[in-house]
Amino acid sequence: MGQVVDLTRTEVARRTRGNAARLGLLAVPVAFFAVFFAYPVAAIVARGLKADGAWRLGRIGEVLAQSDVRHVLWFTTWQALVSTALTLLVALPGAYVFARLDFPGKQVLRAVVTVPFVLPTVVVGTAFLALVGRGGLLDELWGVRLDTTVWAILLAHVFFNYAVVVRTVGGLWAQLDPRQEEAARMLGTSPLKAWRRVTLPALAPAVAAAALMVFLFTFTSFGVVQILGGPTFSTLEVEIYRQTSEIFDLSTAAVLTLIQFVAVGAILALHAWTVRRRETALRLVDASVTARRPRGAGQWALLGGALVTVLVLLLLPLAVLVQRSVGAAGFGYYRALTRNDGGVFLVPPIEAIGNSLSYAVAATLIAVVIGALAAVALTRRDAGRFVRGFDALLMLPLGVSAVTVGFGFLIALDEPPLDLRSSWILVPLAQALVGVPFVVRTMLPVLRAVDVRLREAAAVLGASPWRVWREVDLPMVRRALLVAAGFAFAVSLGEFGATVFIARPDRPTLPVAVARLLGRPGELNYGQAMALSTILMVVCAVALLVLEKLRTDRTGEF
Repeated sequence: MGQVVDLTRTEVARRTRGNAARLGLLAVPVAFFAVFFAYPVAAIVARGLKADGAWRLGRIGEVLAQSDVRHVLWFTTWQALVSTALTLLVALPGAYVFARLDFPGKQVLRAVVTVPFVLPTVVVGTAFLALVGRGGLLDELWGVRLDTTVWAILLAHVFFNYAVVVRTVGGLWAQLDPRQEEAARMLGTSPLKAWRRVTLPALAPAVAAAALMVFLFTFTSFGVVQILGGPTFSTLEVEIYRQTSEIFDLSTAAVLTLIQFVAVGAILALHAWTVRRRETALRLVDASVTARRPRGAGQWALLGGALVTVLVLLLLPLAVLVQRSVGAAGFGYYRALTRNDGGVFLVPPIEAIGNSLSYAVAATLIAVVIGALAAVALTRRDAGRFVRGFDALLMLPLGVSAVTVGFGFLIALDEPPLDLRSSWILVPLAQALVGVPFVVRTMLPVLRAVDVRLREAAAVLGASPWRVWREVDLPMVRRALLVAAGFAFAVSLGEFGATVFIARPDRPTLPVAVARLLGRPGELNYGQAMALSTILMVVCAVALLVLEKLRTDRTGEF
């Protein structure tokens, strides 16, 4: 009996040390998000809603009573709903093709499909401007322009979020046991009825999770609406930018930030619930054994439809972007990037490439360190409420106004010991905030897949928590760590909402340079914007192709 008591005490002590180590690991990510996310956002909200030391909460009702604000809220909501519905309608057949069918070039096509998702929103907006805007391909061929209509925004959102549905839903679909649906069909059920009653309920959590992520990305859309919407259409994010940088009405911007914060919090809470259902409700099989060569006219038609969709919806805008960057001037627009005309930048636009790469490398290092520490701390599913709550909070930077974060940096980080307004590190810090959620979501599934008995055996043999991580987890998670770093790098390259406020005039990033060039009239400025967008697209695509080589079946999707 005494030996059993001793073993129990030893186990309790070991678990206590493990929980303490987990909380210790969370200390750095919690401090990072508190200082560089919560503090700047709270500072700009307080600046807008406080006067003479007193809160002006009545300002919330005043802002909501404005008809133009209600119109922005309505447009933000309904365009996000329509964009989500269109994305599901277009992408679900593609999810089936990538999950259940095996065909030559599948891995390359999978990488191509994901390219739009990692592209900066500025590039997406520029590509569709070249396709549907004035002087674009549709205008030249048929005299049709969509840049003054909501259809340009909706199509760009489908283009951007197609991969979210294909990879999120397709990743689960590939692991569903097909024998369950086959058994229903053997009992006389039609293929459609068997899919509706067997497969669709199993896919529902993944479909819901994908839909919520698409809704989140379109609800907070900035770069796409800023370029394609013009003065006619404005989402909450665009209106916050306008109120902050053009009208200088911080009180209205603060109210809109709070509204967006509440909405994003509700969306993320729903998303966390659907993800938990997806993780616990299904028994999955090896994805490598479920894909088969197309059989029958129906499957061949689905494959052909998916290929046409990729060609027309995803590749055509990018091809037009490349063509417009060359145009009749050959490579003249690219050569013009090396010259400084003194009008748009203090330096030649070509320097934005080196700036973006250096910022992205620094942001990636920060995001990997912070995200890896958080992922390790969140590994256990039986973690306490604080840990689970922090898991949800990690997603907030993806939905909270990046414009608010960027402007908050300028307001909050202006006094010692955090006077960083003139420091180059300000841009990588803002970019890392967006990269950390991708690092966590990529590494967490792999870490949770590690057999906990391996860690326990190492701990029983006297290994410290650091040695357990180095000897057990790191060899298994190394590839996922590289994938996470790649995603963080690509996302950092394209960050625009916060960077547009804090990038110094003599060190612009690629997205900021593209936006500034598009904001000035003239064919040369337009062509240079297309050239810089093409360069940014190529860099992101190369990074993604490298990621596809490194990706494993257990690596998280987004």
